[in-house]
Amino acid sequence: MAGGKRYPQEANPKRSVATIFTQLGSTAADERGCCHPFIVRSLMLLSKTMQPPARPLQHLQAPRALEFRVEAEVPESKRHLLLRTLVFRVLRHAYAEHACIGSDQFVYWNAANPARCVAPDAFLRFGAPDEEFDTWKTWERGAPQLCVEITSRSDRADPDWDEKLACYRELGVLELVRFDPPTGVLRVWDRLEDDLVERAALGSSSPCVVTGAHWVVVSEHDRPVLRLASDAAGSALLPTPEEAEAQGRRAAEQRVAELEELLRQRG
Repeated sequence: MAGGKRYPQEANPKRSVATIFTQLGSTAADERGCCHPFIVRSLMLLSKTMQPPARPLQHLQAPRALEFRVEAEVPESKRHLLLRTLVFRVLRHAYAEHACIGSDQFVYWNAANPARCVAPDAFLRFGAPDEEFDTWKTWERGAPQLCVEITSRSDRADPDWDEKLACYRELGVLELVRFDPPTGVLRVWDRLEDDLVERAALGSSSPCVVTGAHWVVVSEHDRPVLRLASDAAGSALLPTPEEAEAQGRRAAEQRVAELEELLRQRG
């Protein structure tokens, strides 16, 4: 390729192995979330063999300039903001050690077409601890396994939702949750045989297949909100960080009161 311009290709063995592990996702972990020894040994061996090329590789042309947007100015009501961040903070508090969690970031699944994207109100993928990211590209991180959409005035209409649902089919998400705050209606779709299929009428709760918890619609301040719980009845809600701190404080105060009562009885 005489006269060809050189465009160095990054060759980072550690990053490549990390990318492969991310793509393996939950298949690289057992039921406790631990890596299978076979997978670990294989990736270690692979990291030794993936060495940088002796000379920079040559290419016929520069890469095409594509713009994958990081943000867009879209009005959001305060009610929607509170509901969205509530789900995000519950997910992050519960699963950040084992999953990446996002909220309102662009998710891209077509490396050649930045227009093909969605921005879920919350999304999650198991396989690596949570970290900061500006956008989510499936060819780098794999598809989110769980996505949550909280309706707003701009997308409650059926045609708008049908278009968004088609995007989630392309994305490859395993579980899609849609919550409508004005009515409190909960709807869930599961990936079955390469399609997203809606579950039968749910009522106010339904299993979260991806996490093993339960989606529940509960009333807070006389308004329906979407929460995760460890039981279908919603009696054991997964807490936000503030709720977990308050629960710990109440438990400690109760323990102190019990010890004081024990000392009083002995005294």
